Amino acid sequence: MDPIAVIATKRDGGELSTDQIREVIAAYTAGDVAPEQMSSLLMAIVLNGMGRREIADWTAAMVDSGVRLDLSGLRTVDKHSTGGVGDKITLPLTPLVASYGLAVPQLSGRGLGHTGGTLDKLESIPGWRADLTVDEMRAQLREVGAVVCAATADLAPADRKLYALRDVTGTVASIPLIAASIMSKKIAEGTGALVLDVKVGSGAFMKNRDDADKLARAMVELGSDAGVDTRALLTDMSSPLGRTAGNAVEVAESLEVLAGAGPSDVVELTLALAREMLDAGGLGDVDPAENLRNGRAMDTWRAMITGQGGDSDAPLPAPRHTHVIAAEADGRLAELDALAVGEAAWLLGAGRSRPGDSVSYAAGVTWHVGVGDEIRSGDPLFTLSFDDESRLDRAVSRLADAAVIADSAPSPGSRLLGRVTR
Repeated sequence: MDPIAVIATKRDGGELSTDQIREVIAAYTAGDVAPEQMSSLLMAIVLNGMGRREIADWTAAMVDSGVRLDLSGLRTVDKHSTGGVGDKITLPLTPLVASYGLAVPQLSGRGLGHTGGTLDKLESIPGWRADLTVDEMRAQLREVGAVVCAATADLAPADRKLYALRDVTGTVASIPLIAASIMSKKIAEGTGALVLDVKVGSGAFMKNRDDADKLARAMVELGSDAGVDTRALLTDMSSPLGRTAGNAVEVAESLEVLAGAGPSDVVELTLALAREMLDAGGLGDVDPAENLRNGRAMDTWRAMITGQGGDSDAPLPAPRHTHVIAAEADGRLAELDALAVGEAAWLLGAGRSRPGDSVSYAAGVTWHVGVGDEIRSGDPLFTLSFDDESRLDRAVSRLADAAVIADSAPSPGSRLLGRVTR
């Protein structure tokens, strides 16, 4: 296999053959293609794109670089979000769907930068562990129906290695590469159905609707071609989701949803994704709101947390310090910048700058009004929670222009922007 010829083909705008893609992915995973050569190929893909067949071959090659989980005998459906600020939907959604008898194998990750990681949030629960063996994961799916855990190292290892390279070479921003990265892990996971939550807006990776739609369609096609019932919802991330961004604060808000309350936008999106997942699992005639009202979703949450060593009754970590930012004018909240809120939570210690960094489970940001709500001068606008006082000033500065208070503001619309199916 000649990596230079593969690079030259894509550099000149040509299509890579199935054999070229399979060979270069296998060789890079094995260490036989140098990082600088793969970096050149990735940049050529960013600049010249890939066709549908190329994306499918790239995805299949990454799946084949490792093992595929065998979840046969279970009626499985999974969900994946492209990430956003305050996006704690996995936490209430997983036990809610599982409470109807479906198995939800939610393989999740840790946060990096301004987007929080589901595993970081759950690790704020005393005793809870993310690292399960495949046998432990299967056992919990059989007994509880819900598991949220880290992916094993042998699941699509080519993707793990490629993503680390993309992260340091400016080649993350490519719809074909993003779609293949997400879908290789989900296909290898062995789920029978998949619902995608593709975020759009300032707090999301996809800033505009057209790019989000292209990404959603690419992923739906990849999943469908691989035999996975795949559909996507496009959802708004121009303002942060719910009222909290952080780790323990988002767990607390998720518990409110599981108790039948919680912020209206979190509830709306949880129920919308649950309906899609239940429909994909053959239960399209049930109303997921019922199991939030009657406590069954909360019962499944407790079983899920306990099954992974957590104490669902233990108090969540409390911050050493809090700081309140007050509104400086009367009016209504017209805008709330999701990216600024997410970066403020990160600056307070809720996120990490590099993989492997530690996080503060108690750090985070709470906003006391949502877009469209009325507020008075002097009322609390944000509460910042933190352990390290040296982090406060930068976080406060980042929030200086995050909220726009005006005489009037439109009522908040639905978080749901569209739906993509095959």
